[in-house]
Amino acid sequence: MDRMHDLGPTFVDVTWGAGGSQSHLTCEMVHFAQTVVGLETCMHLTCTDMAKEKVDGALSEAYKAGCTNILALRGDPPRDTEKWSAIEGGFRYALDLVKYIKAEYGNHFDIGVAGYPEGCDDQKDQDILMSHLKQKVDAGGTFIVTQMFYDVDNFLAWVDRCRAEGIRVPIVPGIMPIQTHAAFLRRANGMQCKIPQAWTDALEPIKNDDAAVREVGKGLVAEMCKRIIDHGVLALHFYTMNLAQSTKMVLEELDLISREGTPSKKALPWRQSLGLSRREEDVRPVFWKNRHKSYVARTQDWDEFPNGRWGDSRSPAFGELDAYGIGLKGTNEQNIKTWGQPKSLRDIADIFVRFIQNDLKTLPWSEAPVTDEAQPIKDGLIDLNRRGLLTITSQPSVNGAKSTDPVHGWGPSGGYVYQKAYLELLISPALITELIDRIDQTQTMTFYAVDKAGDLRTNSTTDGPNAVTWGVFPGKEIVQPTIVETISFLAWKDEAFRLGTDWANCHPSGSPSRQLIEYIMNNWYLINIVDNDFHSTRGIFDLFDGLQVKNLDGPLENSKPMVDGHHPKPIAELNGNHKMTNGKVFEEVLN
Repeated sequence: MDRMHDLGPTFVDVTWGAGGSQSHLTCEMVHFAQTVVGLETCMHLTCTDMAKEKVDGALSEAYKAGCTNILALRGDPPRDTEKWSAIEGGFRYALDLVKYIKAEYGNHFDIGVAGYPEGCDDQKDQDILMSHLKQKVDAGGTFIVTQMFYDVDNFLAWVDRCRAEGIRVPIVPGIMPIQTHAAFLRRANGMQCKIPQAWTDALEPIKNDDAAVREVGKGLVAEMCKRIIDHGVLALHFYTMNLAQSTKMVLEELDLISREGTPSKKALPWRQSLGLSRREEDVRPVFWKNRHKSYVARTQDWDEFPNGRWGDSRSPAFGELDAYGIGLKGTNEQNIKTWGQPKSLRDIADIFVRFIQNDLKTLPWSEAPVTDEAQPIKDGLIDLNRRGLLTITSQPSVNGAKSTDPVHGWGPSGGYVYQKAYLELLISPALITELIDRIDQTQTMTFYAVDKAGDLRTNSTTDGPNAVTWGVFPGKEIVQPTIVETISFLAWKDEAFRLGTDWANCHPSGSPSRQLIEYIMNNWYLINIVDNDFHSTRGIFDLFDGLQVKNLDGPLENSKPMVDGHHPKPIAELNGNHKMTNGKVFEEVLN
């Protein structure tokens, strides 16, 4: 689904098993695609062996998930049934289903109906099929999706006939890319599609070379799509069969996506959820920048979501860390294979460096690779990590980039976007006081720092939000979609240290790797820094001049630093910052 999202489709289909045999899975996938991935879906719904109660349940689930497209179908009979028949209390034809959806939900759903340019299994008479199609559209169908075909001349003639019959809704042709020669023949024969002789002549000589078949097939399908578009049909419906590559190749050939698969234009700097209650959400904390799915999971029970500004952050509670989708992904073996078995802080630092260099695609705190946005600060991030300063999240400053900028742009055309430099990292307790003192000497920087035990330090004078991205667009108020604020940071702190602990627990108890990671989680601070001067490009990195964890190759201590046999405690604020009673506890413990 993530790969589909990056191709920028209008919607993706989620199919429906005969008789609703996979209805629970279908509804779950629709909810996940809409709410978590941010993909518009079109849920298939069939009459086959479907009681009215099951149809009602499916429509209710689709509605609550934010789905706005239903493809209403009669459907095929179950495999153990030779002939289709309606069940008592159910629907006989797709027309009945269209009428029912329209009556129950009004205009909430766009209702798709099936079109058959080459006839269907139990009806080849095009006059009858055209009459049925017109009835479905008149009853409330708002678009037509056709069966797959390769005979483009026949399809274009069929489109012209639809228009002559008064059918004016969009017609979306069904396109089946070519994966292999055997699959091509199997699907074409199964759907009784006519294969043009020119296609047979092009594919038959290379039928045993799958790569060559995909390459030639890409050109054949792309040429067919070009003819369709030139005829005024401006939508294409690809049957991917859960295989993205052949479809991506065709889209590239049509210049509908970049060769790098660049995502479609973003409405916001983060991936927007399309759940029913979240469609207007336009403000999020920056801390979950690299863990979108987790943020959605931890906020899924909120009654309302920030729109226009971040309101009182004390009223909504972030979900528990034990909820599905929040903890570290992958098995212990998989994670050890990905991140190795670090024995020293230098080994840990090297893992972070490899991630920034795109040699690793994930970290425990990041579910996606580093993006092009980080390019201006990549060298600085690598340098910090090589000194034992472990960076979690970051963004460079942006001063008035066009909203159409391919890297930093978001929002409507004609606007300009801005962002403050932001850096979040794990830092040794031996360095935290020096770093905070340096921050306090600036006039532009604010920070929050906290350890696993909850020792919070900040120079912020308010618990309210600090916008770190914003946009200015014609005819709109300033949009501030990404913020930093206290309560959210404390919720993120629990998750961040939990993820590190999960990583430690991938390793056997008592092993050097587990002890090393546990020590960092139990003793180090998580700090975020905002440079509120968005003109500044290097100010945050200048803070760290000369700061480095000593003895990167040596063992870490097994317990938190102590003073006179006791763990140090924070005392009253000094200049807005929590300070410790004895600065000696921050002397370098790694030398």
